Amino acid sequence: MKRTLFAIPIALLLLALCLTACAEGTEPATYTSSDYEYTLLDDGTAEITGYNGNDKNLTIPDQLDGHPVAAIGDSAFSFCSSLTSVSIPDSVTEIGANPFSYCDNLTKIIVSPDHPSLAVIDGVLFSKPDKRLICYPAGKQGTAYQIPSGIQIIGEDAFYECSSLTSVSIPDSVTAIGDDAFSFCSSLASASIPDSVAAIGNSAFSFCSSLTSVSIPDSVTAIGANPFIYCKNLTKIVVSPDHPALAVIDGVLFSKPDKRLVCYPAGKQGTAYQIPSGIQIIGDAAFYGCSSLTSVSVPDSVTAIGNYAFSSCSSLTSVSIPDSVTAIGDGAFYGCSSLTSVSIPDSVTTIGDEAFSSCYNLTSVCIPDSVTAIGYGAFSRCSSLTLTVGRDSYALQYCKENALNYTYPDSLDWLNN
Repeated sequence: MKRTLFAIPIALLLLALCLTACAEGTEPATYTSSDYEYTLLDDGTAEITGYNGNDKNLTIPDQLDGHPVAAIGDSAFSFCSSLTSVSIPDSVTEIGANPFSYCDNLTKIIVSPDHPSLAVIDGVLFSKPDKRLICYPAGKQGTAYQIPSGIQIIGEDAFYECSSLTSVSIPDSVTAIGDDAFSFCSSLASASIPDSVAAIGNSAFSFCSSLTSVSIPDSVTAIGANPFIYCKNLTKIVVSPDHPALAVIDGVLFSKPDKRLVCYPAGKQGTAYQIPSGIQIIGDAAFYGCSSLTSVSVPDSVTAIGNYAFSSCSSLTSVSIPDSVTAIGDGAFYGCSSLTSVSIPDSVTTIGDEAFSSCYNLTSVCIPDSVTAIGYGAFSRCSSLTLTVGRDSYALQYCKENALNYTYPDSLDWLNN
């Protein structure tokens, strides 16, 4: 399983940041054959979507219940800690995001030299059609790795939890680094991003605790949710003053097109921070795990506080939410254990799932009548909390339905009459 730090399940955080919109319509039916789960594609071939076995040396079959196995879905074999080697048949023509993510003991992937769609080079699995690095096995030995020239995409989860790697050399043929590509590469001290890269995905280098500095080239025009979530020793992010899409102000990374605060480095020193005026979005996980911060001043240009934006900022005692903010994201203040009170302005209409969950010292929160949606567990594990709500408000109904302590703004007026 993905490791858990602080009070928040990291798997939930990274999953939340990397979810894409679901296609409309009915989900395809899932079938079971021995240890495999699969769905049928339009042409009658099978896509493996899950595996429930415990094999050490696994040979994936080329058919299931008479259906040729043509595809392997995203993370289909993930968390199979027993796997040490796997053989993929020639029938597989399509493969999703690293199917072997979190297989900590996997050292060997076997495909035929004549495989039409896949290749293994130096023990690493690649997709031929899109020139994508699919999987660097987590159990593979070695501290340095050079991606072959000609590879264009470092796929989602490709190097996930490859904790022995200290350096990866990326060729200038690579144009995209996928979501969570290097997540939990705890020994990774250097990763040079070439100026061919145009996109860096969500949490691409998250929890790389040995990273101290990173330079992002001018070629990067798209950057996802904080690529450097809780890189606890990261103190320096470098971008050119002429960068077309990114800017660094006082050591903090911003996206110009959407005026988004992308990353406050977790290793940055200082207890107080003022977000520059003009910034409109505090991005997903932007301040995640910045445990030295005690206060953050948010300007009235900000309209949204993203998912897990301040999660696990354990020293945060004060954050001002201006009346420009309309939405507080899922887990936005999850695990901010030093927060004692929060005033939510009447511009806010939505409070996300677990937004203030595990704020153990939170005693008071004022929720205005403008709030018409409060997510699941928004105030869970806040045992000392009393919410101040309007008498005919949505928040009042939420408190009643969830057995939360509440009071009214005018509850003491009788003393003055």
